[in-house]
Amino acid sequence: LQVPMAPAYLDENPENFTSYPYDDDGSGPCNLTVRGFNPLGLTITYMLVFVFSTVGNGVVVWVVCWIAKRRTSTDIYLTHLAAANLLFGLTLPFWAVDARSGWIFGTALCKLLSGLQEASEYGGVFLLACISVDRHLAIVKATRVKSSHGPVVKATCAAVWLVAAVLSIPTAVQRRHMGTEDPDRDICYEDVMDESSNRWYVLMHIARHVLGFFLPLAVMAVCYGSTLVTLYHTHNRQKQKAIRVIVAVVLAFIVCWLPYNVVLLIQLLIQSSLVEVESCGTRDRVWVALDVTKVLAFVHCAVNPVLYAFIGVKFRNQLLSVAHKWGLVGSRLVATYRGSSASSGGSARSRNT
Repeated sequence: LQVPMAPAYLDENPENFTSYPYDDDGSGPCNLTVRGFNPLGLTITYMLVFVFSTVGNGVVVWVVCWIAKRRTSTDIYLTHLAAANLLFGLTLPFWAVDARSGWIFGTALCKLLSGLQEASEYGGVFLLACISVDRHLAIVKATRVKSSHGPVVKATCAAVWLVAAVLSIPTAVQRRHMGTEDPDRDICYEDVMDESSNRWYVLMHIARHVLGFFLPLAVMAVCYGSTLVTLYHTHNRQKQKAIRVIVAVVLAFIVCWLPYNVVLLIQLLIQSSLVEVESCGTRDRVWVALDVTKVLAFVHCAVNPVLYAFIGVKFRNQLLSVAHKWGLVGSRLVATYRGSSASSGGSARSRNT
């Protein structure tokens, strides 16, 4: 979810400065420059996340698509989730350049990449909600969508991407290439300067936050809370392993994206003058917090494949099988790994009996 609107100090009319915080001594408007991360450090971080996200999510899509005949409904949702993370990661090289040199790609790419990034993030959270419902039905209700190619899964995935695209339209429309007082640094920002529509704009953004983040988060909390209660009363270790990776994916999403969404809402209220900021120091701390939480949020698109690889036993087995079919690993390695997995599973079952 993008930073909502251009701050008041980007307006060329000096009269608008009066609505923005002043220095603590009352001498004038806040300094236009808020020091956050080192631009070079941000650029390197974004590029590293781009590399890991592209490789990791690409592998997930490759493996699940290769096992077409054995895919479950959860596998399909996870594939779409990896695709959403992959799309999100593909926008990061542009933001890496922006962090170092400002926005140099023009208005068309500003709109396209902002819309793509926001749509992929909305799609990701909706798919996580779908996975939580799917796991709830499979474990708590003991039901499952029988075929991964069934109309329910197809319709759900199509609806997710449609709603995500619709929610991203306002950002894509309002974003444009903008200049600042620094002639060497342009920005890609939402151009919202009409005071008469300010309150409507704020309400729209809050509604998008609720629908696109907090409501799906509530669905996940209810579904996984019920699922964990059910697993607590069962001795089926296989079910516990099946749910572990999904819970880890959801927890990673909360840790990475919840702080950013909270700070983003605070920043929106400050910029819209619905919350008064008494000093430049307070304003600067909010902007630095936004910078910090944004980096944490962007890292998320590279986290899920790591969780699959280190927690998901099923995915590791599938990856080895596909790699073996492609001649990337030998039969001995596959047999050794499966033998160790089977022995550990057998010992676990013996401990439970």
